[in-house]
Amino acid sequence: MGNSSSRRRSKPRQGHGSKVAPSSPAGEQTIFKWSIDGFSSLIDKGAGWTYSRVFEAMGHNWCLKLNPRDKKSGDDKEYVSLRLELANSSVKPDTVVNASFKLLIYDQSFGKHSEHEVSHSFQTASTSSGIPCMISLRKLKKQPSTFLRNNGCVFGVEFLKVTTSKANTTSETLFVQKASIFNEAKTYTWDIEDFFALKNPGHSPEFEVGGYKWNIIMYPSRDGNHLSLYLKLKKTNDLPMDTANLVELTLYVKDQENGKHRKGTGRCQFAKNTRTWGWTKFISLEDFKDSGNGYLVKTKCCVVAEVAIVGSSKME
Repeated sequence: MGNSSSRRRSKPRQGHGSKVAPSSPAGEQTIFKWSIDGFSSLIDKGAGWTYSRVFEAMGHNWCLKLNPRDKKSGDDKEYVSLRLELANSSVKPDTVVNASFKLLIYDQSFGKHSEHEVSHSFQTASTSSGIPCMISLRKLKKQPSTFLRNNGCVFGVEFLKVTTSKANTTSETLFVQKASIFNEAKTYTWDIEDFFALKNPGHSPEFEVGGYKWNIIMYPSRDGNHLSLYLKLKKTNDLPMDTANLVELTLYVKDQENGKHRKGTGRCQFAKNTRTWGWTKFISLEDFKDSGNGYLVKTKCCVVAEVAIVGSSKME
């Protein structure tokens, strides 16, 4: 995740055009400047990201990307925003590039740049810095403009620190089976003769689907206001720790009068460490006990589970 410090003003630094200027004692390339001439023409093209050439700095390949008509959430104003992106050639699935840097929109007259300091962990799932350097388009264009000079703007990045580390990543591969007679849903019906005598929680008898034992768990009043329903995998048999079964499940309380059942449906993965899925607030007790709904007739209610194993997954 990216994080940023407050904006600050800075003096101009050496480095011209779109070349990377060496500024560290060891000669590391730490500053990249990107000059854009004809900037008003880019504004006229509307919102969207424009990318710089890929450049090398601090042992990695990068590019800047610019949106001349960006917007903030809940704000109708337009902004010029700047982000840093790790180039594809430097993205490796097992490596995290941790970078601290400053994004700059250069004040070309007085050196009072719009500056944003950012720290970001670049990796396969996050190749672009999350927090942009932004300046309102109105401010940038306001004449006399110190940011837009002779219809040209200058943007840049200054690297403060870059390190690499091994990615601590867990990945999952999910395989979804084609529908067939072998993975059709099986239906189990739990008839409850006396709801008020049910324990909290109450457990249905066991039933079998796909070679596994299951049961329904009902909390008549888990939070005092709702009935809760869950499907539980009783035994994981020989299911390895790093695998799971994708289960398509539907739990419903029957409307015994009108056939308008209260249903909950989902596709969930059951594993050794996750053996229960369901709904904590399946139905309010007020609706459940309302005789007009047909869910509870005197003391009787009926809960149905439709269960099918439709896939499997493996964690690596």
